[in-house]
Amino acid sequence: MLVHICCAVDSHYFLQKLQTEYPNEKLIGFFYDPNIHPYSEYYLRLLDVKRSCRLLGIELIEGDYDVENWLKAVRGLEHEPEKGGRCAICFDRRFEVSAQKAAELGEHSFTSTLLTSPKKSLKQLKQAGDALGARFGVSFVAPDYRKASGTQEQNILAKEAQLYRQDYCGCLYGLTMQREQQQRLADELFSPLSGQIQPESIEARIALYEERLEREETHQPYRIVKERFLNWRLLQGWLKVRKEVIPAHFLPYSTLKKSYTRGRIAYQTGALQHLSRDEVKCISLSHYNTLAQTDYPTVTALLYHPPSFETELKVRQTLLTTVYDLSTVVVTDENLEGKIELYLDATTYEDVQEKLILLS
Repeated sequence: MLVHICCAVDSHYFLQKLQTEYPNEKLIGFFYDPNIHPYSEYYLRLLDVKRSCRLLGIELIEGDYDVENWLKAVRGLEHEPEKGGRCAICFDRRFEVSAQKAAELGEHSFTSTLLTSPKKSLKQLKQAGDALGARFGVSFVAPDYRKASGTQEQNILAKEAQLYRQDYCGCLYGLTMQREQQQRLADELFSPLSGQIQPESIEARIALYEERLEREETHQPYRIVKERFLNWRLLQGWLKVRKEVIPAHFLPYSTLKKSYTRGRIAYQTGALQHLSRDEVKCISLSHYNTLAQTDYPTVTALLYHPPSFETELKVRQTLLTTVYDLSTVVVTDENLEGKIELYLDATTYEDVQEKLILLS
């Protein structure tokens, strides 16, 4: 039996139920999900599915990430709600490729872990699976493992196995609508040009789950724990001196009451210059290099290849009197003089992140 897999949280429980119900059936996992955006999120879910299948002793095949064909298939349905027309097309597309793959492999049946997702319609899934199975000459198996507290068992199992729990279905349309309803930033869809790994970004999660695999390979005990924290994202910003834009690097957790301010350097404490308005502070690149233990020749070089987020937090904490200070701190090539204008579009928000803790 070919088993289409959408994510480890659904598949880990579903596959074990299939192994119990069909003990003589060879199960082959098939990860085919071009609907998952962005690719980094797709990779993260695949990473967790690979671990799940390895733990369960199940062969896994990865399908093509043909995202362009998926986007063409759902064109015009971008604003459909969850379980609406876009989702139906999405199921059809993934089930069509899964049924075709089952037929190519000589399997007589196929199924999907989507059947366990509480956000999906069983009726909608079964109709799509039956129709496409008939087209390719394979039967669609549609067990209902949600009933009899199945969803609760699935959640318990996911916690015990410390699986990656994504908080949106997968596609960019569903994500943006969900984040708008939550009044949250859809930060899954962008990364800084610098390539710096931001806290609770997809890149940070990938690093964590790749480290988890390394710990398991070396049999090191660990625990993944969650912590609530204040997150920050810089969307855009610029600094002008005498109406000319100059290279400027904003340290993490720089914020501004309004997005624009202007003034002059009012005074200096040590190497830290203070703007006459809005708590803005400036430091030269040479002082930044001293604190960060770096040797950037220009701020432009710093902008494109900054040190780690953690390193910059230490620099900020060294400069300011308290970790609760959200003042703008900007790095420039030299100390500033004259009329200064500053634009900063940055946001702070409550968030939750995972940390990997090694156990003794």
